[in-house]
Amino acid sequence: MSAGAYEAALTRRSRSKVSPETPDHDELVRLVSAAGRVADHSGLEPWRLIELRGTDRHRLGEALAEAEGKRSPSTKPLRAELLIAIVFAPKKSHKVPEWEQEAVASGVAHVLSLLLDEAGWGVLWRTGELTRTEPVHRMHGLAPQEKLLGWLYVGGVLPRDKPERPRTIDGARFITGLPTA
Repeated sequence: MSAGAYEAALTRRSRSKVSPETPDHDELVRLVSAAGRVADHSGLEPWRLIELRGTDRHRLGEALAEAEGKRSPSTKPLRAELLIAIVFAPKKSHKVPEWEQEAVASGVAHVLSLLLDEAGWGVLWRTGELTRTEPVHRMHGLAPQEKLLGWLYVGGVLPRDKPERPRTIDGARFITGLPTA
């Protein structure tokens, strides 16, 4: 077995705090080109990404505040210099149900987060109830059928004060056979 994908999955970490450095647009395009190779029944490509930098993050903070009924803009989008909005963009298909298409969009986001992590960037996938609100939908310019799945917050990796303890998963706990008839 090749160690690349296995090691990337084992060593991936969510980084809630990142430094201001970010991948440039060209590096992002290269990584998205690889992430878009996820399993995609009928090759529908039911996803797209929105790159948010600079004042885009302030606009998102205003939309989040509007969605929450608050006066002051949210500062959450300012926690990273680059946010990548993950958009589920379903396509009409008699063959591929919508839930399967949404799984493809989620797969692209997850693979992209692995690739960014492997390239040395800090990444955190943020979600929440506000992703499906009208002000946030409008701010992103989403079409009526599109849904926001969250944002990848991306930046440089900060040094840790404490050594990281990898989270371990007991794979055997999650694999079962069919129940007996």
